[in-house]
Amino acid sequence: MSCCAPNAQNMSTGQIYSPDELLLASRKLGDGLRQIDLSVPGIHCALCIQTIEKALNAQPQVKYARVNLSSKRVTVRWDEDTTPPALIDIINKAGYEAHIFELGKEKDEVLTRLIIALAVAGFASSNIMLLSVSVWSGAEAATRDLFHWISALIALPTMIFSGRIFYESAWRGLKAGRLNMDFPISIAISLAFIMSLYETIHSGQHAYFDASVSLLFFLLIGRTLDHVMRERARSAVRGLSQFAARGAIVVSQNGERNYLPIDEIKPDMQIILAAGERVPVDAKIEEGHSELDCSIATGESLAVPVGPGSDIRAGTLNLTGPLVIRATAAASNSFLAEMVRLMDMAEGGRARYRRIADRAAELYAPAVHLTAFSAFLIWMFISGDWYKSIYIGISTLIITCPCALGLSVPIVQVVAARRLFENGIMIKDGSAMERMTEIDHVIFDKTGTLTLGQPWLIDQDTIPAEHLEMAAELSLYSLHPLSRALAQFAAQSQTTRFDHIEEIPGSGIKAMKDGKIYQLGRRAWIAADGDTEQASMQADGPQTCLAIDGEIVQVFSFEDRPRADALEAINKLKKNGLKLAIMSGDKISVVQSLAKYLGIERFQGEVLPADKAKLVQSLSNEGSKVLMVGDGLNDAPALVAAHVSMAPATAADIGRNAADFVFLRESLGAVPVAYAVSREANKLIRQNFMISIGYNFLAVPFAVLGFVTPLVAALAMSISSIVVISNALRLKAGRAEAKKIKAANEKLQAAPTTWKAVNR
Repeated sequence: MSCCAPNAQNMSTGQIYSPDELLLASRKLGDGLRQIDLSVPGIHCALCIQTIEKALNAQPQVKYARVNLSSKRVTVRWDEDTTPPALIDIINKAGYEAHIFELGKEKDEVLTRLIIALAVAGFASSNIMLLSVSVWSGAEAATRDLFHWISALIALPTMIFSGRIFYESAWRGLKAGRLNMDFPISIAISLAFIMSLYETIHSGQHAYFDASVSLLFFLLIGRTLDHVMRERARSAVRGLSQFAARGAIVVSQNGERNYLPIDEIKPDMQIILAAGERVPVDAKIEEGHSELDCSIATGESLAVPVGPGSDIRAGTLNLTGPLVIRATAAASNSFLAEMVRLMDMAEGGRARYRRIADRAAELYAPAVHLTAFSAFLIWMFISGDWYKSIYIGISTLIITCPCALGLSVPIVQVVAARRLFENGIMIKDGSAMERMTEIDHVIFDKTGTLTLGQPWLIDQDTIPAEHLEMAAELSLYSLHPLSRALAQFAAQSQTTRFDHIEEIPGSGIKAMKDGKIYQLGRRAWIAADGDTEQASMQADGPQTCLAIDGEIVQVFSFEDRPRADALEAINKLKKNGLKLAIMSGDKISVVQSLAKYLGIERFQGEVLPADKAKLVQSLSNEGSKVLMVGDGLNDAPALVAAHVSMAPATAADIGRNAADFVFLRESLGAVPVAYAVSREANKLIRQNFMISIGYNFLAVPFAVLGFVTPLVAALAMSISSIVVISNALRLKAGRAEAKKIKAANEKLQAAPTTWKAVNR
């Protein structure tokens, strides 16, 4: 392969990447392709995505280029039989800084810059405004000039330091031959400062330093809020790393045991897995019995008993006993790696969603430039007075500056986020509210989402007290989920002293007292002494058995109860015309029973994570907009693949990271509330856009005709921003629902013993 292509240089650091370095940082995909991930921190809108993808796809070697707005990464694939294209240089020429992406070394320097710039602009604008009040109050000429010079000294470093965020973006756009929203902002604040400085030098009565710095401050507020919300959407894929083992003890052919890093573990290697360790790669058990936490795969909280011959997946947690396993796949091809790939691909697809503000920016920026420049040309033609023409052009540019437009989205999102928080709902991505209004399907996971995800003992009032007390005392010696559900009844009895007690991994608890043998655990384990009739009994939900001297005396059945107001929440969603479905990794019979109770006709059981994501993707391909509500690790790919997603606070970390909304309380009423608040917020955003456009239609003629000074233009612009903010404060959706959700949580305490009793 030839390496004579020009070096790619990072425009900000001066770092040069040779073709060999690009080749080393890439990886082979097969089918004659190589892939590399690049970090481009300057990406912040749909126009950025279009510009970069267009520039890369124009190269003949490039077969695929995709920008991920959430992670600010660019994935590029090219023909491996050709020289690596100068990707960094191509992106630089498009107006963006780029470098090779290195996992774990990427820091959010943009947010730090925004916060510092915002603080400086806020401090400067407040001080200049105080000086301006004295000038407006009729200060004498000498005092007025002094205050103007002090304002200039405050404004100049502020414009340079805080305004560079907009200047750099506008300059990159110009170099790439395009105009973005930052260009009119840069022109407006710069010209306002220059004309104010001109007035100050010539002892003029009017200077507009307050207008330029205050405008900069308001725009930085909007930019910072927008960036913070987008940053919250980046941690879903990275969160999966906590479930990956760093290595394992591998047994060599001569019997030696050596610790190998995860990347060096190959198929057919024998591995020693201790209790408490995560499975490093997909494998098959050769020796030992234990119980696994398979929630990452199935979403179910109950431990799964495993033994010789059982297939186990990477990322699952070995709970009770040591195992000897045989690797069946490398780490790069394991179940956990596949989940990472699914989430990364799905996130990249969702990141292409174009927000309302991005769509409006494409038309608004050129209109602002054209209007202000036309006003300047018209007055130059009429009067020939360049000062007056520039004066009117600046006034037009300031009065049409997109401050109100820039606040239209973030201010509504802030108010909506507060309203959602009052209802126990956190929002992670501002664009999620826009996507929420477009949904036509809602898919629920079962365990931990529609239900509480906790085993609940059925018909406890009918169980003989001595059996319940004995089982509760035995349960104190185990951390199994069913044992924890029984152990709560131990406080009702006196502590029983056992002569001997032990826990059998994957089976249950065995104890001796007064010459009798007590067992609490799986049917098959207890029935090993010959109780085949008991062992063959089946149940819809999980069970554990109490036996005395090998004879089962009590069967404890458990269920996972629906959330208190699940039925009411489902009915509200139905009234909005949404199509509902349940998709769970649990047994079909259990899922069917819950679906019948809730009145949901479509349901699937025993569904794997990849299948969940595929189902969501297939609905999306058909034109549907899916809201996925789930809590488990196995739901994460589907949560990311969905048009919008939601998870309870009790969800696993990766589930919460992948979701756009997180509800903090037990009430499922959070789902219809989030939908209602999002719809009203979206309506207010559109109203704000109309207000901004209407304001310009009314104000621009006065500015173009010369009836508006830059100061009046700045005041009018500020008033338009205040109107937009006031309109956002009208958001009322969700206020009444807060009390209902609180009541629903209290209702849980008074719920019947079993929801099945209500269903019957």
